[in-house]
Amino acid sequence: MSAAKRGLQRGLLIVAVLAALGIAGLAAVQWLMPHGGEQPGTGQVSIGGPFTLTDQDGRTVSDRDFAGKMMLVYFGFTHCPDICPTGLQTIAIAMDGLGADAAKVQPILISVDPERDTPPVMKEYVQAFHERMIGLTGTPEQIAKVAREYRVYYQKVPLKDSSLGYSVDHSGFIYLMDGEGRYLTHFRHDVSPEDMAKRIRARF
Repeated sequence: MSAAKRGLQRGLLIVAVLAALGIAGLAAVQWLMPHGGEQPGTGQVSIGGPFTLTDQDGRTVSDRDFAGKMMLVYFGFTHCPDICPTGLQTIAIAMDGLGADAAKVQPILISVDPERDTPPVMKEYVQAFHERMIGLTGTPEQIAKVAREYRVYYQKVPLKDSSLGYSVDHSGFIYLMDGEGRYLTHFRHDVSPEDMAKRIRARF
């Protein structure tokens, strides 16, 4: 199958999902696609912004705590069955592939399920992937705010025949931010660890 055809199929899938969820048209597509908008007059993509959340040790942290380091930011949740573990494993392998340069990058998981993802839960989860990964959670309002800033879609979905009660649908982009918290680029879920590491190193 050609790359163009795969791209078309992915686009059609996104449209179908949006229709099923009852999200309207172009605004929702722009919400999901990081390359969809720019800050007026700057030419810069309007992704990211200040945030205040709680880390896996229960400490209040903000985006300024990561100043000077690139942030590799992923939104997910600890009960995610497959997409999140795959994305986090990609990040972990890419970090190892960076060698000494990994010290310049801070991998971060931001929960879209703050109801279940308490700091202790986040700590156990992120440490299973990489020793340098940080897990951030917060109040529903804090999570909603940072998700808007990063143009991240997420929605709780009831599970009728599961003891979990619900899952969370969410977009799967991984964002690379510079040392000042400005958007540099993003990675799709199917990126290889090798390509991620190569593209990160090119931004040093």
